[in-house]
Amino acid sequence: MTFKTQGTCARQIEFEIDNNIIHNVRFTGGCMGNTQGVARLVEGMEIHDAISRMEGIDCNGKGTSCPDQLAKALKKFLEES
Repeated sequence: MTFKTQGTCARQIEFEIDNNIIHNVRFTGGCMGNTQGVARLVEGMEIHDAISRMEGIDCNGKGTSCPDQLAKALKKFLEES
């Protein structure tokens, strides 16, 4: 799935889901160290666990963050599945 982010330095997130397990998360843009870290941490994680851990994280008062945007992308995936 490809998700266009809003309110973050990262412009887009791509990922794959297999049996509710997250794989191959890739951020376009954003802070490379942070986005690579988030991508590796969620690799192999169950989708609902990832959402509950990342949803609502704020970056510098923006009201969202790259992890929060990934949670939104995962929720959108669930809605569309």
